[in-house]
Amino acid sequence: MSKTIIFVHGWGFDAGVWDPLRAHMPDIPAITIELGFRNAPESLPETPPGEIIAVGHSLGFLWLLKTKPFTWDKLVAINGFSKFLAADDFPSGLDARILQAMMEQCQKDAPAVLADFFKANGHDEKIEKLNQDRLVKGLEWLRDWDMRSELKNNQTPLLALAGKTDPISPPSLTEASFTGLKDSRLVWHDDSHLLPLSAPAWCADHIREFIQ
Repeated sequence: MSKTIIFVHGWGFDAGVWDPLRAHMPDIPAITIELGFRNAPESLPETPPGEIIAVGHSLGFLWLLKTKPFTWDKLVAINGFSKFLAADDFPSGLDARILQAMMEQCQKDAPAVLADFFKANGHDEKIEKLNQDRLVKGLEWLRDWDMRSELKNNQTPLLALAGKTDPISPPSLTEASFTGLKDSRLVWHDDSHLLPLSAPAWCADHIREFIQ
């Protein structure tokens, strides 16, 4: 059966964030979904026949669980989580006040917020065009979406790739999201939140092993 990987990027990025990883997997057909945070419009390509492997980075993984835009046979999270903010029954999440401040600032100066986000993750990139409204909407998704039940009820094999020094999805949040799930595997890298960019070969190797 033919295999196709469908990639979904995270907040502040576009489909190009997958280029380094895809370069290490040229033999496996791939499709990218565009969430519209930059100049490119939102896109949801048609799903081809065969086995589908859904790969989401950070918010992109949460978006997959929330929207379920297609049926997948295997699921991969990179720097992912099932819920972002802390709650009484989810103390490992992040403080809501931090995200609220980020949302308010994003409505005033989205480029500055994105630059700070990149800096916190050791990433240096100048963005020519942004969709401010869509960036704010993405932060609202992080605030509102709780996909713990959806992930727990996922019936397909799951691979989670995570960074030990990730400041956005720290180990405590990662473990709270993925520990105890059936047919799942959690693999750690020493790096941070942007593993598709900082460790593309490592990600590709683990994805290839997982889907084969």
